[in-house]
Amino acid sequence: MSKDIRIKRGLNIKLKGQAEKVLSDAPKSQIFAIKPTDFHTVMPKMVVKEGQSVKQGEVLFYSKYSDKIKFTAPVSGVVKEIVRGAKRRILEVRVEADGKNINLEHGSKNPEEMSGEEVKDFILESGCWPFIKQRPYDVIANPDDKPKAIFISAYSTAPLAADVEFVLNNEEEAFQAGINAIAKLTEGKTHLSVDKTGTSFLNNVQNVEVHRVSGPHPAGNVGVQIHHIDPINAGERVWVINPADVIIIGRLFLNGAYDPSRVIAVAGSSVKNPKYYKTKIGAQISTFIYDAGVENPESIRMINGDVLTGEEVQPDNFLGFYNSTFTVIPEGNKYRMFGWLPFVGNSIPSMSRTSFAFLFKNKEFEVDTNLNGEERALVVTGEMEKVMPMDIYPMQLIKECMAGNIEKMENLGIYEVAPEDFALVDYASTSKIEAQAIIRQGLDIMIEEVG
Repeated sequence: MSKDIRIKRGLNIKLKGQAEKVLSDAPKSQIFAIKPTDFHTVMPKMVVKEGQSVKQGEVLFYSKYSDKIKFTAPVSGVVKEIVRGAKRRILEVRVEADGKNINLEHGSKNPEEMSGEEVKDFILESGCWPFIKQRPYDVIANPDDKPKAIFISAYSTAPLAADVEFVLNNEEEAFQAGINAIAKLTEGKTHLSVDKTGTSFLNNVQNVEVHRVSGPHPAGNVGVQIHHIDPINAGERVWVINPADVIIIGRLFLNGAYDPSRVIAVAGSSVKNPKYYKTKIGAQISTFIYDAGVENPESIRMINGDVLTGEEVQPDNFLGFYNSTFTVIPEGNKYRMFGWLPFVGNSIPSMSRTSFAFLFKNKEFEVDTNLNGEERALVVTGEMEKVMPMDIYPMQLIKECMAGNIEKMENLGIYEVAPEDFALVDYASTSKIEAQAIIRQGLDIMIEEVG
C-alpha cells in the first residue's frame, strides 16, 4: 500500500544540460581514491601502507571512534599514495588499479534467512556500512544504535540530478536483495519514497512502505520526506541510504563480494554530450569528463554532485563516495552589463518578478557560478520560508546556529535538518549567506555537546 505526499513549497530550477538517458562505460581509471573527507566526523586509522597490494573490498582504514566501521578498496591493485594535508590529516588513499578486479570473497547470503544482528555484522565486515547514514547530524550511522525507521528516497528533484529510475534500470534483483537486508536493521518501518508519476519496478518493491511523492525541490530530499512521514524527536535515530547504495549492498548478499560499480549522470551546460556513465566509486574524474566533451577547464566549474550541494573539484580529483551526479557549468568570471538592475534580461532564473525570467516558465537556463552580489545583512524577507517545506523557522534556526545556542537550536528543529535541506536557502536568500555551512556548524555543536 502506498501513501501520497504532496510538497507545495520549494523551487524547481530548470537548467540546460540534463543528461540524456544513454548509458556508456566510462574509460577505465588507472587511479582510484577513497577520501576520508567524504565521511564527516570520521578520523581514519590506516590498515594498509604505501606499496601494499590490496584486493577489491579489502580494508584500507577504519574509523578511530568505531573500529567496526571499515572503508575498503574500490578496486584491486597497489596502494599508490596516502595523501596527507595539514597536521598530517589523511585526505586521500589512492589505489593504482591492476585491471584484474580480484575480489575479497565473503560468500553470498540470503538476508531473509538471517537475523538483524547477522545482517548488520555482514554489512560491517564487508565495508558497506558507510553507505548508511543517520539523522540527526547527517553522519555515518552508529551500528550500536537502534533506528526507529529507515528511509530511502528514490525521487530526485535537485537541478540536473541523476534520474533514479534510470540509474536503477536492470538492477531489480540487487535492489530487492538490498532492501531485504536493510529492512532487517530496524524493528520499525523501512520507507521508500518514489516519484508519483514514475512507472518503474520501484512501486512494487517488497518489505517497504512506499510513498509516492510530488512537488518541487527539495521534495526529493530524504529529510523533507522524514519530516512529513515520521518526524525525528530528541533522542531518536533514523537511518537513511541512497538507492544506488542499496544496489551495492544487494550485490554483496547476492554475489558475496563488494562491488562499488555506479551509474552517474554527467550533466551541465558545459558538457557537449551529457549522458550517463558506468564507473566505480573513487574513479578519477578525467576518465569520464573528457569523453563527455568537457573542454576549457580554466573557464568551467566541475562539481562533484549537483549545483546546489556539490563540491568543486579538478580533473585529477576523484568521484565522491556518495555521488551519482557530476555537474559542469561555466565559471562566473564575467559580469552582466547593468547587472545591478535585476530586471534586465531573461537569462537568470528568478523566484520573484524582479527578472523577466518569470515569464518563461518552461525555459532551461544556462547559469554560471556568479553570486550576483556580496554577503549582506540578514534581514526578514520571507524568502527562506518560501523554499523550506518543513514546519521550522529557517532564518531563526540559522541565527541560533551562528550563536551556538543549543537549547534554541533544539526547539527550532536542528534534529530534523541536514545541510542539503538549506541548499535552496543559499540560492534564494538575497543575504548571500552560506546557510549550508552554518547548519553544518550547528550540527557539529550538537554532536559535541549532546552526542
